[in-house]
Amino acid sequence: MKISAICVCIITALSVSSCATNPEGKKIFNMVDSKQLNAMGLSAFDEMKVKAKVSPDAGLQNYVKCVTNKLIAELPGDFAKQDWEVVVFDDQTPNAFALPGGKVGVHTGILQVAQNEAQLAAVIGHELSHVTYQHGGQRVSLQMASEAAGQVVQMYAGSNGQQRNPYLEAAIGLGSQVGVMLPFSRKHESEADRAGQMLMARAGYDPAEASKLWANMMAAGNGSPPQWLSTHPDPEKRMEKLAARAPDLQPLAETARAQGKGQSCPR
Repeated sequence: MKISAICVCIITALSVSSCATNPEGKKIFNMVDSKQLNAMGLSAFDEMKVKAKVSPDAGLQNYVKCVTNKLIAELPGDFAKQDWEVVVFDDQTPNAFALPGGKVGVHTGILQVAQNEAQLAAVIGHELSHVTYQHGGQRVSLQMASEAAGQVVQMYAGSNGQQRNPYLEAAIGLGSQVGVMLPFSRKHESEADRAGQMLMARAGYDPAEASKLWANMMAAGNGSPPQWLSTHPDPEKRMEKLAARAPDLQPLAETARAQGKGQSCPR
């Protein structure tokens, strides 16, 4: 394919991407078909379940699924109707993730940091927001725009076959090995903080617990950000922003609790 033809394709894709929006109705830069990312997420999660150790604790699995399902019920549009799979992995690293295609993974290590149900909701709400705000598609779109024409062609060729596609793996937050989660950009992390805190409030959880969770994270890491939230420039400011937003979200949480939502998942 000639360079000029590739440029035309990229320009056309950029024009189409202007129609993409996030759950807030804001235009986003996303040139990637969601079916591609969903397929990658499904494949990666299946591989994780083979390579990683799934927790044998049925009570723990049910607890995490219960909290996650409460959050899923509050997701926008088709995300709430999607058939999500939730798995707890027996791994002491404080990590959690959500992948396109309706997959959520939680490490047992995060349950030592999330000291109550609301704090676990803050973790999972953050990760679900990465998916609903299409951060994976935006990540790979920026990579597409910056890579050489030959690599763009290679990415599309690989995504349509059985060959492993490092570009799309990076887009959904996977490293060169399945199971290695890469941090999103600072902008995306901050957006997921805000959206995840609102999501947990809509599910009836106390939004103030999001800031407390981050304090626990910092304490567990001896002052260093954990892997799953490692890109924020200033952890202290992050906690301050979460704490400052909590009072405005309290009425939302109170309304949800009046409707019977909120903490009720036995552990």
